[in-house]
Amino acid sequence: MNISIVILAAGEGTRMRSQLPKVLQRLAGKPLLAHVIETVMQISKAITVVYGHGGEQVKQALAAYDVNWVEQKQQLGTGHAVLQALPTVTHDKVLVLYGDVPLISVTTLKNLIAQTPEKGIGWLTAKVKKPSGLGRIIRDAANNPVAIVEEKDASAAQQAITEINTGICLLPVKNLKTWLPNLKNKNVQGEYYLTDVFAMAIAEKLPIITLNPTVNHEIQGVNNKIELAKLERTYQMHSANLLLESGVTLIDPKRFDLRGELTVGKDVIIDVNVVIEGSVKIGANCYLGPNVYVKNSSLADNVRVEANSHIEGASVATDCVIGPFARLRPETILHAKAKVGNFVEVKKSSIGEGSKVNHLTYIGDATIGAKVNVGAGTVTCNYDGVNKYHTIIEEGAFIGTNNSLIAPVVIGKNATTGAGSAINKNVPEGELAIGRAKQVNISGWKRPQKIEKAKN
Repeated sequence: MNISIVILAAGEGTRMRSQLPKVLQRLAGKPLLAHVIETVMQISKAITVVYGHGGEQVKQALAAYDVNWVEQKQQLGTGHAVLQALPTVTHDKVLVLYGDVPLISVTTLKNLIAQTPEKGIGWLTAKVKKPSGLGRIIRDAANNPVAIVEEKDASAAQQAITEINTGICLLPVKNLKTWLPNLKNKNVQGEYYLTDVFAMAIAEKLPIITLNPTVNHEIQGVNNKIELAKLERTYQMHSANLLLESGVTLIDPKRFDLRGELTVGKDVIIDVNVVIEGSVKIGANCYLGPNVYVKNSSLADNVRVEANSHIEGASVATDCVIGPFARLRPETILHAKAKVGNFVEVKKSSIGEGSKVNHLTYIGDATIGAKVNVGAGTVTCNYDGVNKYHTIIEEGAFIGTNNSLIAPVVIGKNATTGAGSAINKNVPEGELAIGRAKQVNISGWKRPQKIEKAKN
């Protein structure tokens, strides 16, 4: 589509009571402005963001996006903001959006574009129950739109109108080049309103269409933390409903948070208070227990994640069991039928097929073969304070309870280490290694007695 995009994101957002610029406040784990950018990237790559308050902070936070940045040094209104962006616009039409209206959909925008006359303007409006604080759409006796009036400038009769201006519009660039320099700021706020071009278009008899969004939460702006919290729940319920429609079982849709992209197979069950962040794939017949957190990970079919487990940057193969209270850190790989149990932490390690690490254990920088049993309280001692070292445990090995495996070390195939051992030498295949201090029993030893304090 030959359309340029301008996103207005210069506002300070004082009602947020935050040092963070308003457009960097997070919805579903992502800045408000990022939501808008990612949506419009599906329509056009010619995107300009007009920034102002906290500008460098905004640019830095969203540096990964390929957009033009234009500064509005003085916040003199929406018309003035678009005027600053106009030199970057390279197409015949410009679509204007707002960095604090994060849930606008591609469907609604494409509908607006499709229905706007070639040489006319398209304006997104909405009918709401409570229009307070919003500009009103004024129509004539034939129901044609004739003006937009900001609430502070509206009469009592105009304030009773429930059709509001969303601010999102598609405008002809040729006309904007004439209209914007001629805007006046003779209004209560002393600003140059973009909405005034609406009347200019009517005066020049340009065709105008108005269109409503698919659902009204698409045009909901965010001005304070209360509105942000409400929109978060709206977003999450929408995400939950889409998952329910796809066949996912959510034990309580109101207690589920999606903060990224989730791909799911059939017959997935997700219990309460589960948080999904980043890019996550979950295969068929999986179960996620209560209070589970999964980030940037993939879970194959038939994986069971018990309560209170934390998974980040991990790859989990079929038929694995994780938790409860387990933590998989980045670069963890679990092969088929592996089990990581309660209070076990795994970091940058591979756990082989059918292997078990069941209790109270740390596995870091290790490669574990198939059918290995790691006893409770085992620690791979991978760090000497400066460098990291690797531990290898080969197929069929048995690691006794309360072992310290001091890397670099190799435990051979089908080898065994005794309980309470500190192993700092390689263990050959099939052998038993015991590395514990000799037990000494002291006869006649007596326990210390409590010394009674003298009474005053």
